[in-house]
Amino acid sequence: MDQVQDQTQTPTAETALPRFINRELSWLAFNRRVVEEAMNEAHPVLERVRFLSISASNHNEFYMVRVAGLVTQLKEGYSELSDDGLTVREQLEAINRESSALLEAQQACWRALREELSENGIAVLRREEVTEAEEAWLERYFLNQIFPILTPIAIDPAHPFPFIPNLGVSMVLQLRDKDSGESMRALVPLPMQVPRFIRLPGADIRFVAVETVITMMLHELFPGFQVDARGLFRVIRDTEVELEEEAEDLVHVVASALEKRRRGSAIRLTFSSRIPQSLRAFVVGQLKINEADVFDVDGLLGLSDIMQIIVDERPDLQFPPFKPRFPERILSFEGDAFAAIREKDIIVHHPYESFEVVVQFLRQAARDPAVVSIKQTLYRTSKDSPVVKALIAAAEAGKSVTAMVELKARFDEEANIRWSRDLERAGAQVVFGFVNLKTHAKVSLMTRREAAGLRSYVHFGTGNYHTETARIYTDLSLFTADPALCRDAARLFNLMTGYSRPDRFEKLAASPLTLRDTLDKLIDDEIAHARAGRPAAIWAKMNQIVDPEIIDRLYAASQAGVQIDMVVRGICCLRPGVPGLSENIRVRSIVGRFLEHSRIACFGAGHGLPSAEAKVFLSSADWMPRNLNWRIETLVPIENPTVHAQVMDEVMGTNFRDNMQTWMLRPDGTYDRIHPAAGEAPFSAHEYFMTHPSLSGQSTREESPRVGLLKRFLWKA
Repeated sequence: MDQVQDQTQTPTAETALPRFINRELSWLAFNRRVVEEAMNEAHPVLERVRFLSISASNHNEFYMVRVAGLVTQLKEGYSELSDDGLTVREQLEAINRESSALLEAQQACWRALREELSENGIAVLRREEVTEAEEAWLERYFLNQIFPILTPIAIDPAHPFPFIPNLGVSMVLQLRDKDSGESMRALVPLPMQVPRFIRLPGADIRFVAVETVITMMLHELFPGFQVDARGLFRVIRDTEVELEEEAEDLVHVVASALEKRRRGSAIRLTFSSRIPQSLRAFVVGQLKINEADVFDVDGLLGLSDIMQIIVDERPDLQFPPFKPRFPERILSFEGDAFAAIREKDIIVHHPYESFEVVVQFLRQAARDPAVVSIKQTLYRTSKDSPVVKALIAAAEAGKSVTAMVELKARFDEEANIRWSRDLERAGAQVVFGFVNLKTHAKVSLMTRREAAGLRSYVHFGTGNYHTETARIYTDLSLFTADPALCRDAARLFNLMTGYSRPDRFEKLAASPLTLRDTLDKLIDDEIAHARAGRPAAIWAKMNQIVDPEIIDRLYAASQAGVQIDMVVRGICCLRPGVPGLSENIRVRSIVGRFLEHSRIACFGAGHGLPSAEAKVFLSSADWMPRNLNWRIETLVPIENPTVHAQVMDEVMGTNFRDNMQTWMLRPDGTYDRIHPAAGEAPFSAHEYFMTHPSLSGQSTREESPRVGLLKRFLWKA
């Protein structure tokens, strides 16, 4: 390892660029690509609204977590430099510069979308655009639906400045008593219990923002006062939770930490640009926030809320509906997942193939009298989760059910505590894992009593057991009855539930034990092939790559002549295409209708790529220090020839062919959208997967009449 690092410790003579791209700035570049999709006129206008809302929500979370961590480091005098050589203060200054530009781009996009929406019959009205009849209706709505839950607060010695919740939008006012002439400041926090956008009655689609309604009705809130000045502001707070290293009751500790999160310190303050300077200074002083963390916005505060104006009755302004396919292989076995898996491994490509196959796998296990045990990891799942319901049904049926629940899944902690208690009440064994490690692996292990004895079946996934996100996240699900992988899954569960460190894994690699070393060896093998004159190549797909040791190893591979092609959706700290450092590395990012989420790694093994002899893996882990050092993760080899071809040729090959939603990372850290070359046909990976069935999901069995009925039923459903 040390030898690899020494080869690439400093930039080459050809460039003065740092060896790594800054993690935080790379994330902001990703969110800029999301905003670019909101500006992409090839998309329907309501889908562009969705992209803009997502970019705003992403930006909020970035400040609540990543920037909050840097602010804490600054307060504590943290002196260590980032991997690209920046101090904490320099990173915060760079983030604020990029964030200001991003906010301006978001607001410019919103102004353009608002006009385009109006042209298409969806209006978000300004106050002067509201008719008299609509104003009368809004007054009734206000008095009945908003007024009872509003709390106007005068600010004086008897009424100190109140706590403003995270992401809360508030109106600050300068008032004057009409009789005495005395001035008073007041706040009106916008209620989070009512929609941000109120739809007016009638056939036309017309919305009014709740702050516009409140402004129209201020006379009801402050009778006898004149409004001299007003403005809006929005607060973002630190939401990171810290857990004690030694916790006797992890549930109690997490619950207590969540209470602290709600009152985290303010780290970012955004004002409407028209607010008077006196009111702006008043709020900044009361919240005790640095001016560098204050932003003025010429437009709508809280752009993430515009998701509310995406209306179902205008499908013509959205992507055409897409119905995922149910894998034909399982249908050909009359829906018997166990029988289909026994025949050979199956890989399911979500969301193009239905996540219902994973739910059916669990439901079948729950009701199958031959199934004796179910072991399941749960990191994130949907609110009314059919996965949890299936586990509860299995436990109530008397099966041994073990649920490995990760309580520390950020922003899902409360939900995880709630349904872990439901599982316990049903009789399941619920294990909460480690205080200092997150269980991020996606594994489901079933054991059946069959004629030849006990047989196990295992599902490994790249994504969460979450039926909602499975409709929009691209992920892979591997189903196998391979005895070695099933034994490895059992060893992994023993590690998670009993701290039983396995002596070995037969095929699986797992963080924090063997995954990093396995990746190191696989990369080193490609280096050896290149030096020996054999074809050498690496293909990898993931959400983000940050780990400096892995990046340095890839740099060494590039210098040895290994051709490396990567699809990295979000953060990429690797700097590709630098002469003498990484000229054999290309990095692309695909941003489109679906969120790229699957993690895949392919190594040529002396035969180049693509090749039937290549080593192919799917994983739950991105190549980041947290995934390789501080999480339970899996790296699963793909050995079945059909599945191998599907992952390498179909999934990876198709991603590399995309010329419609792909951005190429340049050595300086910027991204360029690629376009079809002259004479080249447009090709979208997402469109291809939507219209082409997967290789391993297809069946060679003759279809029975019952299977035909089952197919028609599932397609209709």
